[in-house]
Amino acid sequence: MSEALIVLKDIGKHYTRSKQTIRIFEHLDMIVPREDFVAIMGPSGSGKTTLLNLLGGIDRPSSGEIQFDGKRVDDLSESRLAAFRAGSIGFIFQFYNLMPMLTAAQNVELPLLLTKLGPKARRERVKTALEIVSLSDRARHRPSELSGGQQQRVAIARAIVSDPKLLLCDEPTGDLDRETAGEILSMLQTLNRDLGKTIVMVTHDPEAARFAKRTLHLDKGRFSEKDLSA
Repeated sequence: MSEALIVLKDIGKHYTRSKQTIRIFEHLDMIVPREDFVAIMGPSGSGKTTLLNLLGGIDRPSSGEIQFDGKRVDDLSESRLAAFRAGSIGFIFQFYNLMPMLTAAQNVELPLLLTKLGPKARRERVKTALEIVSLSDRARHRPSELSGGQQQRVAIARAIVSDPKLLLCDEPTGDLDRETAGEILSMLQTLNRDLGKTIVMVTHDPEAARFAKRTLHLDKGRFSEKDLSA
């Protein structure tokens, strides 16, 4: 097995609402090797999105620890956690989350505005990212002028423009037809295989999960694994 990029150790996560404690995870362990492509499946309410939020530093565990690239990240200060997210994590969502008033290129550039890169370096990064997703000819188009599949490719370009090690995908094809979904999933496979991106993808679709190297089933805060790579 490759060296681990992500290690979750004895993770607990609970929320308190109206004096009631809602437990999502207790004693959850997870290892994601570098350059893995893992699909997370499970029933509604099983904690899939909470898991992505923990992996991406959007949320913190109630107990346990999260290691990323050999360093603990769950106990970072808010400013250092924000820097970690900006430099190491790319997010891809079901509904694209593009800014409607910005062009494709401007949407892709957004994560770079949090860095120290100058305008010329940002333009080069944006150009490369759009080339990778085959959208160079749509750089000046706004989201309303793009199809759903093209908007998701813009979102993928935005996710990879800062060259993160990890891509977190929350139902990335849930709003797309089957053919377009296949194109997006093939693109994720290419990012994993050719660019070495580690990918964790939440999906409810078994067909989408088949594009991953392995599938983890999350239910009642526990994992079971079914390898679909064969």
